Amino acid sequence: MSLTIIAFIACLLGFTLIGLSSVNRSRGTRHDYYLADSSVKPWLVGLSAVATNNSGYMFIGVIGYTYATGLAAIWLMFGWILGDFLSSLFVHRRLRLAATDTDEVSYAGVLANWYGDPNRQLQRVIGLLSLLFLLTYAGAQLVAGSKALQVLFDWPGWAGAVMGAVMVILYCFAGGIRASIWTDAAQSMVMISAMAILLTVAVTALGGLDGAVNELRSVEGFLNWFPADDSLVIPGAIGGLLFAAGWMFAGLSVIGQPHIMVRFMALEDASEMTRARLWYYLWYLVFYCLATGVGLLSRVYLADSGSFDAELALPMMAVELLPPVLVGLVLAGIFAATMSTADSLILSCSAAITHDLLPHRIEKTHLIKAATVLITGCALGLALLNNDSVFSLVVLAWSGLASAFAPLLLSLCLGWKPGQMKSLIAILFGLAVALGWRSLGLQDAIYEGFPGIVSGFLLLALFHFTGRERAHQSRGQPAASP
Repeated sequence: MSLTIIAFIACLLGFTLIGLSSVNRSRGTRHDYYLADSSVKPWLVGLSAVATNNSGYMFIGVIGYTYATGLAAIWLMFGWILGDFLSSLFVHRRLRLAATDTDEVSYAGVLANWYGDPNRQLQRVIGLLSLLFLLTYAGAQLVAGSKALQVLFDWPGWAGAVMGAVMVILYCFAGGIRASIWTDAAQSMVMISAMAILLTVAVTALGGLDGAVNELRSVEGFLNWFPADDSLVIPGAIGGLLFAAGWMFAGLSVIGQPHIMVRFMALEDASEMTRARLWYYLWYLVFYCLATGVGLLSRVYLADSGSFDAELALPMMAVELLPPVLVGLVLAGIFAATMSTADSLILSCSAAITHDLLPHRIEKTHLIKAATVLITGCALGLALLNNDSVFSLVVLAWSGLASAFAPLLLSLCLGWKPGQMKSLIAILFGLAVALGWRSLGLQDAIYEGFPGIVSGFLLLALFHFTGRERAHQSRGQPAASP
């Protein structure tokens, strides 16, 4: 057995053992399985959330996109992190407090019962949409892991997906979200170490930073700050700014992702949210810069862009530059990224079934764990049948969830009370706008979550202010100015 495979398997065994060890802290309750009894330390919340966010799409999708696009891909990083940060200032702490007030364990449950009035129909719709999109997302993560193994070890395409599914079942079955969070923290460290090592070796081999920049300049148009005009529906600076603004809404879309937001719901104390966010954004910024650097340099080392799948740039670059043990570490980093997101997605899908969709909530842990196994099997099936790119699948699921849920969550944090029917209309309207935008092929001009989120929020604003006006008029009072 080669040193690469030994290093890779050793890392995976370490992750699995960390996850399995969480069984010692398990209390055998629904709240513990899905929220770890809301007792997670800020640093664990931060590292888990960022590892879950920076999934296989970062190692496979974004690096492939940077390879194909060049420096203009940096607007993904700038827009995504800025949008994520701005929304976190307003949403995260309020969501954590609402989780305590409602005593709910799922994202759908908190949104549907924000003011203490049970809205089971709303909760079921949110749970169903979560299940559909998160399953697609989970399948994409398993595909990302399979792609890396296929390139490095020449294993069949199904091998990585099956291995990942088995790992997820093992530690999610043992400890639920606590196992997921603990392994996320370990995986995040391997992820950032692998990326840093590869970038350092790549720059050194080109004679340092100056040599690397000179090589990149030799690729025509590769260091342009904005996408080429012929790739924009609206040419020039305006089109470039819309491109950047679209990705800011992609970052804001984090608040619509149940599998990420549930991490912040598990924080031990809402007053610790600033510390959790500090861990989250520091790691996020460093890792994204490293990933962008590796994506740019991959074009230097793999110059024949027409001869292979750009989403395989990272593993191919690792094989070319690194010794076998470090290749194993890079592969473990890629696989860790996919697993840290896949397990989170699967747990959120399990919560949607056992807590949101069924007429009676399941309280017995062995039934909850059985639902987790079932969901993992479904995600594996989707992965084995998938023919689309990781990047496109993730963006589709990401934008769909955000367009449906982010407007409602923002309105609730503002203190609005849209009610069940108006909330349902806004959810479906925002989602329809995003899917319609994508069906027209306009996502290349601007991320489809932008119009989806804006339209859903504006509809809720219309409901809110016209409702206030009617309420004042029914009491014979002049309408208050908004």
